[in-house]
Amino acid sequence: MSNSPSSSTQRPAQILVIDDEPDLRTLYELTLLREGYRVEAAGSVSEAWQHLEAARFDAVITDMRLPDGQGMEIIHRIQKNQRSERCVVMTAYGSAENAVEALKAGAFDYLTKPVDLKQFRAVVASAVQARTTPQPLAKPVQATPAGSNRAEAEAAPTSGIGIAALDRLVGESEPMRLVKSRIAKVARGMAPVLVRGESGTGKELVARAVHACSQRSEGPFVAVNCGAIPENLLEAEFFGAKKGSYTGSSQDRDGYFQAARGGTLFLDEIGDLPLAMQSKLLRAIQERSVRSIGSTQEEAVDVRIVSATHKDLHSEVQAGRFRQDLFYRLNVIEIAVPALRDRREDLPALCNALLSRIAQDGGLPVPHLSDELLRRLAQHPLNGNVRELENLLHRAVALNDGDELHLDLMGGFTAAAEAAASSAPAPLSPVGADALAVPAPAPSAPVVAPPRAAPPPLPSDLQAYLDQQEREILVRALHESGFNRTAAAARLGMSLRQIRYRIARLGITTPNGDDGANSSHADD
Repeated sequence: MSNSPSSSTQRPAQILVIDDEPDLRTLYELTLLREGYRVEAAGSVSEAWQHLEAARFDAVITDMRLPDGQGMEIIHRIQKNQRSERCVVMTAYGSAENAVEALKAGAFDYLTKPVDLKQFRAVVASAVQARTTPQPLAKPVQATPAGSNRAEAEAAPTSGIGIAALDRLVGESEPMRLVKSRIAKVARGMAPVLVRGESGTGKELVARAVHACSQRSEGPFVAVNCGAIPENLLEAEFFGAKKGSYTGSSQDRDGYFQAARGGTLFLDEIGDLPLAMQSKLLRAIQERSVRSIGSTQEEAVDVRIVSATHKDLHSEVQAGRFRQDLFYRLNVIEIAVPALRDRREDLPALCNALLSRIAQDGGLPVPHLSDELLRRLAQHPLNGNVRELENLLHRAVALNDGDELHLDLMGGFTAAAEAAASSAPAPLSPVGADALAVPAPAPSAPVVAPPRAAPPPLPSDLQAYLDQQEREILVRALHESGFNRTAAAARLGMSLRQIRYRIARLGITTPNGDDGANSSHADD
């Protein structure tokens, strides 16, 4: 068949099906035979291992519960013996823990019983495609440099798309080498990935690299900022809506799940998702199907979930703000992105890469990066991580008037505030201080108290006065956090959604050129 993954190989892909129910085993066999695969069948763990010892397979599909053991035993033995078969497990409805356990043990994917045959064919095709894609596993292990990570050498992607995506993660420090190695390793399967890291560390770049290194790299990558969608629109945005299902719905529209079919759905700032939506998302991930608003039918969706957060989801679960079952479903594999302070040795490479991009975007020659500028950057806290570094370099390029860049670590707001402070009258000192600018009275003269400062006049427009005070506080908080809105919101004790609303209402413009009103980029 033209759509069969085996049509691109010299021989039909070989599949081993393991299920103790004869009727289901026959159904799976016939389904796969019609797709052009060669199929062997087994009804127990021992019988399955006899087949595995006698031959090599492209994929193994196994039930979780078998008469003489668990399907997990087969996965563990395949992993222990370093065999190349891709394993797909079938679990009973509601057995989410079993599926998560299997994925962590190395299973390629899972199916929920009763198995939908269309989904069954799609998952097997993905497993075979991943198995038949050339991998660098054939490289001799002794060729690996002594100082490098063996997993990186074994799991490195061979596609140009994957290599380019990893190259965009600038840095060769040990923390970044570990991140790249883990990306290349986990990209091969279908297990959900949770990317964790501070704001501004580049979590979306990591998610894009996971997608680019996977067999889904030719499919769509759909990025969603969960904290930027109004709560009343979440369900329609995620699952789609039918024509006439709500006011203004003039035609059918797909949601993010439908748009990401055959690819990767990236859920950024997943910790900002309301609890009511968390339960709906959990069901969509477990059942791999969604129901559009206004529809009575569910439709299957084939997506890989990668999520990201700057929050501590363990704490959010304990506080009751995040569902524990959704956390376990998303956190099958975790990738921790290091903060910039933990990889200072990457600063020169990061600066060069960022300056090259800034210059290219502006049609300018790449400015010279001096040792003095690097030294000053290395001493700067850079609490906003790579995003703050990019803002600093943007400002340096914009203010550059010579051959070398000059770093303005103070920034426009702080400099203006200091100038205003220097021209403002000095505040009154406490009573009894020596700083009162009045001559000392003669001993015989009565002590005269200094005149009290007149209170400021009442504002003629209270709302405008309060808006100005709020604007100044927000601008100060944004500057001190490197214009990272998530960090600024945390310092002011408000949510990301609240600070975005205030930035838009007060007309505050950030160095990125947006006012927060329709910002869709990730504040990570």
